[in-house]
Amino acid sequence: MDNYDIAKNPSTPMDVLVKMSTDEDWEVREAVAKNLSTPVITLVRLSTDENYDVRQAVAENSNTPVDVLVKLSTDEDSCTRWSVAENPNAPVEILMKLSNDENWHIRQAVAENPNTPVETLVKLSTDDDSSVRWNVAINPNTSVEILKNLLTDDVPYVKMAARKNPNTPIRVFNVVSF
Repeated sequence: MDNYDIAKNPSTPMDVLVKMSTDEDWEVREAVAKNLSTPVITLVRLSTDENYDVRQAVAENSNTPVDVLVKLSTDEDSCTRWSVAENPNAPVEILMKLSNDENWHIRQAVAENPNTPVETLVKLSTDDDSSVRWNVAINPNTSVEILKNLLTDDVPYVKMAARKNPNTPIRVFNVVSF
């Protein structure tokens, strides 16, 4: 078993993960950052790693503290910001901020996050990028009003996603043509 395999193993003892978090190989540090057994203090340190893949892995980890997610939400690397937007523990304030990101992948991740507030979903439902609107349409928290609007979207796959959302009432189908 090599260092990478040890670092990604959830049964690896915490003291070993802490030691491996300083490995010269960024892939080993990335595996430590992804590991749910990694101590929070180590995740905090890895959040400032020089390698963006390591920082992205910290942003993905569901044990990463909120204050670290806040810091990583302003990372220069768009993949790191995208991982923050996808993290189920991302605070609402960060999701609202990231909904304005210039990168559509990040707005798409915000639109899909179940913690995104309705007012942000309203804004994203009119995004220029159809994949962002599609993610609003599949979000389980999208309101009936937003879904009604998405049922008239110019893009067929956005309409279909809105139609399939469990929050779309059947009676709406009689009003909207496909």
